[in-house]
Amino acid sequence: MPSGHAILPAPAQSGRLPVTLDWGRTPYEDARQRQEALVARRIAGEIGDTLVFTEHDPVFTLGLRRGADANLVWSPERLAHERIDVVKTNRGGDITYHGPGQIVGYPIISLAPRQDLHAYLRFLEQVLIDSLGSLGLAAARREAKTGIWLGSRKIAALGVAVRRWVTYHGFALNVNPDLSHFQGIVPCGIGADEGTVTSMQAELGRTMDPAEVKSALAAEFWRLLPEFLTADSTDKHG
Repeated sequence: MPSGHAILPAPAQSGRLPVTLDWGRTPYEDARQRQEALVARRIAGEIGDTLVFTEHDPVFTLGLRRGADANLVWSPERLAHERIDVVKTNRGGDITYHGPGQIVGYPIISLAPRQDLHAYLRFLEQVLIDSLGSLGLAAARREAKTGIWLGSRKIAALGVAVRRWVTYHGFALNVNPDLSHFQGIVPCGIGADEGTVTSMQAELGRTMDPAEVKSALAAEFWRLLPEFLTADSTDKHG
């Protein structure tokens, strides 16, 4: 898809119109810079709330959690052989993998109406849970573990950042990725005795249509966002 192409309508809200974009496949650093540009424009009021979808070239990203680099397993030689980069980021969380077959969502939205980052994370979790449910998978939260799970199998990771109450970074949903690449890290610091990583393809036994998955994610995101922004911050799931 062409860069910045709007793929799905979003409901009208006050101010600039919200939009869903699909950047196609991008290098991680390129996508980070493009996010930064959108954040600046959202802060300035030049654009409305925006949901970006992309797939990244293979990369391990290190979040801000202390000791995240200790969860990188593969040597520099193995990383070079697998053609996987390692990048430090300013999102929250530990180490994770991004690559082809994984849909990454970057919401660039203003939390000015509800300045609660923890509730925002719960909102993103609910978007993923409801989207997966509409596609045949009963996913859930897991106590004391971030992300979205099917029992002890992690199917989606979350890590966000905020600047002047405009969000960036977001979530990564394993749709049809090469799961062997997760062997190069301890994903999000989860030990082998605590859980494994899975994908929609592995769980449903078929290759998923990325367009169908993005359509479900966008529909749930825009459906739930107005309720989230106007809800009381004491609500259990934001």
